[in-house]
Amino acid sequence: MSGRDRATVVPCRAEHLPAIRAIYNDAILTTTALWEYAPRSEETVRAWWEAKQAGGLPVLGVEEGGELVGFATWGPFRPFPAYKYSVEHSVYVAAGKRRRGVGRSLLEAIVAEGATRGIHLLVGGICSSNEPSIALHRDLGFGHSGTIHQAGFKFGRWLDLEFWTLRLAGPAAPREIGRAHV
Repeated sequence: MSGRDRATVVPCRAEHLPAIRAIYNDAILTTTALWEYAPRSEETVRAWWEAKQAGGLPVLGVEEGGELVGFATWGPFRPFPAYKYSVEHSVYVAAGKRRRGVGRSLLEAIVAEGATRGIHLLVGGICSSNEPSIALHRDLGFGHSGTIHQAGFKFGRWLDLEFWTLRLAGPAAPREIGRAHV
């Protein structure tokens, strides 16, 4: 697939879990896309999947020749009710498939999914040294919303965390569900 082609994005299925785990673990071991040190176990990835399914959260993927080569998802931005219209998304692409349009297709799909679900703000937390991800977010209209300097330590160095955000229309009538009136 060339950079101009658009990959077909599909909902991930349970049978994608080994590929998701492999993509995650490569990112953990070789990049600053995930700020973890140890590879994820099969059990950890299964629990992650079950939580996504139970929460009705999207896990979208791109397949090439029957193989999952990338996936994207989101989760709550912060665990407080007032953040219910904001989500933090993640996009991961297999090492040999990067810079070929897979990530763009996945991020475009996450944006579209957010628009259909009434999300108001998509948040991406990106290592400041991840120039391809920053460029992709910028190309798709995300704006830089701030940097937390030296937020993490990996590969023997301090890492800066940048936040990139995109505002969507959000719900037609946002509500303060669960707000206590005193």
